[in-house]
Amino acid sequence: MLREIVLDTETTGTDAKGGDRLIEIGCVELINHIRTGEYFHRFVNPQRAVSEGAFGVHGISDAFLADKPLFGDIVDALLAFCGDARLVIHNAAFDVGFLNMEFARLKVSAPPPIALGDVVDTLALARRRHPGAANSLDALCNRYGIDTSKRTKHGALLDAEILAEVYIELLGGKQTSLGLAAVAPDGMRHTDAAIARGSEDPASLARRPMRNRLTDDERNRHTAFVATLGGSAIWKEYLGEESP
Repeated sequence: MLREIVLDTETTGTDAKGGDRLIEIGCVELINHIRTGEYFHRFVNPQRAVSEGAFGVHGISDAFLADKPLFGDIVDALLAFCGDARLVIHNAAFDVGFLNMEFARLKVSAPPPIALGDVVDTLALARRRHPGAANSLDALCNRYGIDTSKRTKHGALLDAEILAEVYIELLGGKQTSLGLAAVAPDGMRHTDAAIARGSEDPASLARRPMRNRLTDDERNRHTAFVATLGGSAIWKEYLGEESP
């Protein structure tokens, strides 16, 4: 069983090392790349003001956060929910940087920092799949036809839910829920999650044989057409038929 946690955060600004803090965390659970309906969501009092630029992105105000728990009060629940699952994050360096800074501030009983190499970065995966194209979360939603009509502002849980859909599309779409994987000529199985972690050469994907996607009706109509041509036809090789 493969358990993954799709995670997103909102913050007071963009500079974790400069003192910006987490204000919202949203997590969605996947089992074998399928949403289970389990999730984790908390707002956090950052003990500092939200920057004007950040407020324009997520709309979360200082007044709203004033009575929310501190990060230290919710970290145990966060770690318990995530467990030893693999994290899936878009632009992982940003969110991981903020999480690790929050961990470091705890000092006593602080959890170990998250290693970027252990995280599936969907931005890296998207750049491998769509080199040279826009690969923001919004751009990927547009590319894959994912509904974002409820997303008038950024929000950690909503963005994690949307990212879960994008991640499945990046892995090959709904076929992942059936446990399918491409098989290379050498018989080795490959997954796009391995590409996201940089453990597979993307060039090797181009050497995989194409799968026959013809329906029975298309096969029969094509066979009838080829029969009118006479002699041998190269298309019969694709159909798996021998030339007379």
